[in-house]
Amino acid sequence: MNTVGPYHNRQETYKYFSLPFCVGSKKSISHYHETLGEALQGVELEFSGLDIKFKDDVMPATYCEIDLDKDKRDAFVYAIKNHYWYQMYIDDLPIWGIVGEADENGEDYYLWTYKKLEIGFNGNRIVDVNLTSEGKVKLVPNTKIQMSYSVKWKKSDVKFEDRFDKYLDPSFFQHRIHWFSIFNSFMMVIFLVGLVSMILMRTLRKDYARYSKEEEMDDMDRDLGDEYGWKQVHGDVFRPSSHPLIFSSLVGSGCQIFAVSLIVIIVAMIEDLYTERGSMLSTAIFVYAATSPVNGYFGGSLYARQGGNLGIITCVVAVCCICFFVILPLNLVGTILGRNLSGQPNFPCRVNAVPRPIPEKKWFMEPAVIVCLGGILPFGSIFIEMYFIFTSFWAYKIYYVYGFMMLVLVILCIVTVCVTIVCTYFLLNAEDYRWQWTSFLSAASTAIYVYMYSFYYYFFKTKMYGLFQTSFYFGYMAVFSTALGIMCGAIGYMGTSAFVRKIYTNVKID
Repeated sequence: MNTVGPYHNRQETYKYFSLPFCVGSKKSISHYHETLGEALQGVELEFSGLDIKFKDDVMPATYCEIDLDKDKRDAFVYAIKNHYWYQMYIDDLPIWGIVGEADENGEDYYLWTYKKLEIGFNGNRIVDVNLTSEGKVKLVPNTKIQMSYSVKWKKSDVKFEDRFDKYLDPSFFQHRIHWFSIFNSFMMVIFLVGLVSMILMRTLRKDYARYSKEEEMDDMDRDLGDEYGWKQVHGDVFRPSSHPLIFSSLVGSGCQIFAVSLIVIIVAMIEDLYTERGSMLSTAIFVYAATSPVNGYFGGSLYARQGGNLGIITCVVAVCCICFFVILPLNLVGTILGRNLSGQPNFPCRVNAVPRPIPEKKWFMEPAVIVCLGGILPFGSIFIEMYFIFTSFWAYKIYYVYGFMMLVLVILCIVTVCVTIVCTYFLLNAEDYRWQWTSFLSAASTAIYVYMYSFYYYFFKTKMYGLFQTSFYFGYMAVFSTALGIMCGAIGYMGTSAFVRKIYTNVKID
């Protein structure tokens, strides 16, 4: 037996025997062990006591008896009112059953007392399990309720490697709406990339021609000329960002989250991780620990290029490595590599000693407005996929179309980079050199729209209620949205940084 909890919130679970169910006569099972991923996901496997032997049918038989006092009845009534379901496993195949039901008036409550199991086998392997709940008994205090079960074995043509397919829902995940959303996002990418390339290349070509013409003027004509545009901030565009430590940490964390997402999706596509309890989470934890150097490398190198002092880190490691033997040391390795290999400033423009005054501009060119608008298109490219991901996490759907997820991740990266490049170009053209935080936050604002979408999903697509379920849901969604925002911010900044470096490399600077 695994867990029991309300049907409308898959993530709210309790131990099966937290309800006053009774245990069968068989005392133990020898081959079960709990993995890290199972423990973190709240898997609480406990032996049911049901005596089941391979290919041995069991006729309907009582396996235990519940002495129903008032407290036990109240516990069952609460579970039935909240539509509690339980989950159990036979040979790692999940089965779901309902605790009980109420009558139409909601006055009497009934407990299902009979588990009818049909187990399919192919050769010497179990390939299919079905549970039917029967034996409805009214809950009356100070009575005894007998729990019974039966087992029927039958041959099946299902192959062992395909036995998990019955739990998948192709009609949901491979619906034409899902395919259409992927196609729609793909066409958005083609349109956006073509539009950005055409506009920026034509605009930049004109800018280069204008700047080249200005170079041919003498000093008098140049002083009388109307100079404007992104070239004017060449001495400030590579100035260190405000709060460089926080900024570098966020960029490094975002790069690591992107690496973890990419690797886990690839592994899930190859290994079908959804068929094993906790394997997805265990893989993600291992990959996160192993990719700590990615965080250190990108964050440390960026911090070093912005003039940060990394000398304090050795002391921090000496104190903290007692508790963290994997993540922090590997992060340090990446930081040292990043500082030594790419931590030296090599900007194509000399940074001015005194910051250039930022001229006034129209309201829609302000960084705050750009940040708010920057996440709309990236969110538009993924919001349909968010529905399927949310449904698999909060409802009884198993997500298995990781090819779709990989394609959506690639689309998200391309759209994010294109949008942040355009936003940064407009900002620099308005002679505002505060592009670093702006590029990061305009991409990270995708998380705000995802979190807003989670409100819609909660009120219109779920039936959760109560303080616990509400805080549980929005807490999880806040963590998910924050991680997504940090990843998108890092992607946007890295792409924009390459763009800024490229355009200032190709312009002649005095």
